[in-house]
Amino acid sequence: MMHIEWSATQMYNTLMAVAAGVALLQLVRFGWLIQRDRTISLEGWAMGFGVNGFLLTLLGGAMTLTWPLSKVGFPFDDIIFGEPSLAFGVLMLAGAILLWRKSNLLLRSDQKQPGTKITGGRVADDLTEMTRPLSYFAAAIGLGLIAIAFAGIYYQLFAAPPEEPISGQFADYPLLEASFISGLYALTGIGAILFPFGLNNRKSKVVKVIAVVWTLAGIAFALFGAMNYFTHIGLIVNTMN
Repeated sequence: MMHIEWSATQMYNTLMAVAAGVALLQLVRFGWLIQRDRTISLEGWAMGFGVNGFLLTLLGGAMTLTWPLSKVGFPFDDIIFGEPSLAFGVLMLAGAILLWRKSNLLLRSDQKQPGTKITGGRVADDLTEMTRPLSYFAAAIGLGLIAIAFAGIYYQLFAAPPEEPISGQFADYPLLEASFISGLYALTGIGAILFPFGLNNRKSKVVKVIAVVWTLAGIAFALFGAMNYFTHIGLIVNTMN
């Protein structure tokens, strides 16, 4: 029976996975509203981006700077989970600031009340230009996610120990979970790499590809992270004695 000294380390990737998944779905939904000129509340979307951005920045930053999982024999997981979460969190916070700033400018120019909804088409061009500088960093991180996906397959990472409920049932088949998690990283990375090109034409097939891969990855990350609240608690219970 495996024993882990949990007082010496911490795991954040449950909440990190949920926040990352929801953030991906938020980006897809926001882009859908903009593309179809639907009414939106910029303050509401800024807060939505900000909540997930804050969580990812805080937890990803802590993991990146302290390497807590290295204390239990998984130092590579600190890179795999920590650094992409930190990068994604900072990008989401930047997006939240841009939306909040744009909302304030519109409020002053139109003398509207806070929370007033506007049409997406009215702000689409401005938001595209404001987002473009961020998209280059997103694309570079996307390349990093692809590299993580290859590493996951090549080294057969991500396999849960037998002591972990549900996921541990597949401990004898490490390539199975490695393929699943690596696939999620690859899907997210593909969308990130294509993101700058999607900004050039919001009605192109590239945008549709981004929406599909981020929707699939977002749903999977959110559900997998939620399931891990049970499986990780079970792992702690099964390995702390």
